[in-house]
Amino acid sequence: MKVAVVGATGLVGTEMLTVLAARNFPVSELIPVASERSKGKEIDFKGKKYKVVTPSEAIALKPDVALFSAGGGTSLEYAPLFAAAGITVIDNSSAWRMDPTKKLVVPEVNGHVLTAEDKIIANPNCSTIQMVVALKPLHDKYKIKRVVVSTYQSVTGTGVKAVDQLMNERAGIKDGEKAYAYEIDLNVIPQIDVFQENGYTKEEMKMILETNKIMGDDSIKVTATTVRIPVIGGHSESLNIEFEHDFDLADVRAALSAQSGVIVVDDPANLQYPMPKDAHGKDEVFVGRIRRDESQANTLNMWVVADNLRKGAATNTIQIAEALKEKGLI
Repeated sequence: MKVAVVGATGLVGTEMLTVLAARNFPVSELIPVASERSKGKEIDFKGKKYKVVTPSEAIALKPDVALFSAGGGTSLEYAPLFAAAGITVIDNSSAWRMDPTKKLVVPEVNGHVLTAEDKIIANPNCSTIQMVVALKPLHDKYKIKRVVVSTYQSVTGTGVKAVDQLMNERAGIKDGEKAYAYEIDLNVIPQIDVFQENGYTKEEMKMILETNKIMGDDSIKVTATTVRIPVIGGHSESLNIEFEHDFDLADVRAALSAQSGVIVVDDPANLQYPMPKDAHGKDEVFVGRIRRDESQANTLNMWVVADNLRKGAATNTIQIAEALKEKGLI
């Protein structure tokens, strides 16, 4: 299969190449794509060298599928051109997520919605992906009424510049470009993306709106606070979930353990719970600190961790491609 990776030189694009290789996706020819300034640069994939081409050149090469991670502007400009050429696009930006004509997919949750007509498929926000993977089996069993989520998000979600800022600050280097308005080392920043008129940030509104779309249920009420922390390796989330029906904690753990893509790490007696350093480089969503909210009926607390560059971006994109291939759609 001819696979184009648009944004191949970026943080997520590089991770996509790693995941394509790790999951043995059947790549017969790789087409790394980036901007004009990266044209001709060589990318190594499974021991072979491939030269970076521009988006227009990539369309002419007719890949079977194009995995986009080059920002919303690039996606809005080029995804329709790829699609018009008969190429299936899986886009990791926010450009198409809330477009009512486009599917927003997490394969373990709603992979069944994919059809041959879907030529541009949206990959959800990283923090939304890990949350809905954990919510799905519980919604099926107990019906979720409301979710209160607070996130603790890695600097890798912002990109290379943010990682550099953190490491420079840690090393006492004051110069260099800043990804954030404030220092991130030994600090937390309760703002991810820009503020909206309602006082929420764009990241918080993504989690609210995307959850309803992926779960296919607008009755689920979601409120979010998203926070950037000085961590490399993964996003963490504290979830408070109110259900229509009561639950048994052993059944909750069993439902989560049975969910594809979830690993339960929940043994407080032995100080076992998910942490971003343990999720780093892994494709699964890790769930722990599972306990009843004793302040309110039918309500559960849990802690959810995943590598935001893997399941939160690259891995989910490639899992969508795998689902399309399994259905014979690419």
